[in-house]
Amino acid sequence: MDPLVLGGLVALVTILVLFSGVSVAMGLLIVSAGFLLTFDGMRSLELMPEILFGKLDNFALLSIPMFIIMGSAISSTRAGADLYEALERWLTRIPGGLVVSNLGACALFAAMSGSSPATCAAIGKMGIPEMRKRGYPDGVAAGSIAAGGTLGILIPPSVTMIVYGIATETSIGRLFLAGVIPGLMLVALFMAWSLYSTWRSGDAERLGAGRYSWAERFEILPRVLPFLLIILGVLYAMYGGVATPSETAAVGALLCLVIAMVIYKMWSPRAIWVILRDSTKESVMILFIIAAAGVFSYMLSSLFITQSIAEWIGTLEVNRWVLMLVVNAFLLVAGFFLPPVAVILMAAPILLPIITSVGFDPIWFAVVLTINMEIGLISPPVGLNLYVINGIAPDISLKTILVGSLPYVACMIIAIILLCLFPGLATWLPEMVMGASL
Repeated sequence: MDPLVLGGLVALVTILVLFSGVSVAMGLLIVSAGFLLTFDGMRSLELMPEILFGKLDNFALLSIPMFIIMGSAISSTRAGADLYEALERWLTRIPGGLVVSNLGACALFAAMSGSSPATCAAIGKMGIPEMRKRGYPDGVAAGSIAAGGTLGILIPPSVTMIVYGIATETSIGRLFLAGVIPGLMLVALFMAWSLYSTWRSGDAERLGAGRYSWAERFEILPRVLPFLLIILGVLYAMYGGVATPSETAAVGALLCLVIAMVIYKMWSPRAIWVILRDSTKESVMILFIIAAAGVFSYMLSSLFITQSIAEWIGTLEVNRWVLMLVVNAFLLVAGFFLPPVAVILMAAPILLPIITSVGFDPIWFAVVLTINMEIGLISPPVGLNLYVINGIAPDISLKTILVGSLPYVACMIIAIILLCLFPGLATWLPEMVMGASL
């Protein structure tokens, strides 16, 4: 069978299997085993266990459970509520300042936890009721938190960036740095829209009500600063040549646990056990998907599907930006149905040779891909953040949450366009700190 036709068949079968309800990892293994057995015989199946476990034989993978523990320790405390309250006290006099405070808290909490659902849950529990009490529309209150939570997979340290780096053998340090400026740009776009929408509604003065003394503003800072110092310390250790990403993640996880115990009095062994248990579950899920995606990539390569797709695209006489538009459309649709980790592991090894062959930077592409995944997190039918927000505020309908988040989807599309016009937004900081990539 022609490899391109076989590739289309693999894509169709993979979609059907994943839609059947099986886990992503098991679905990828089932598809891989089925096609290898059918088109390559029993011999290829003998290599599957070796590939499955060999894909996990990577020192960089140690950073994933460590960063997850770090985020879980923060998520299990009142750190999110304190972040929200601190920003509210400092920004409350700004018209529309409460929604800006929520977005700022989402950005900071995302940097500490690296998790979009955790960010939505932590900030949303405090922010949504407060915004509704102050008179903000339900769509604005819910949509802004749903969109702000997506920042967790872009702003470093990001587990999604680690997965991309491992899947494409790209420097994780460079990827983290590449997400900084685009992440801040997205925060600025979100805040700008929020201020504009508040001004346009004519409720600017009413929604800017609230007054705190300087003593109240400074009183809450000691509870927030230690976590922010950990983030700065983690980034300094990585880019100052002090430690590897895995070693830095381990120290960061330990410090977050210690701060949770000291500042938030989390002395109960049961509470520590819950953090470790939940972190282990999430880590195993991600690592299992990584291992299964390795087998899936082997199947595509063994049946010459990857090579044929890359060769076919190379023969197309189209402008490279047209090609990038097609790639973005594919990623956007894939993000509607699959979690970011699954999309990256399945698509990145195929897409990377294609985009590099036409002159695009793989670090820049990682940021564009990640923003596409952010859009998927607040888009039906699988938009995870929509359901997290609905769980926090069940009296707000999914339709209202979705409509409220649509302006922020437009902000993300604008960010992708800006990255295409000015690639240096993603590549300048990595090159300045770590030098030009070879």
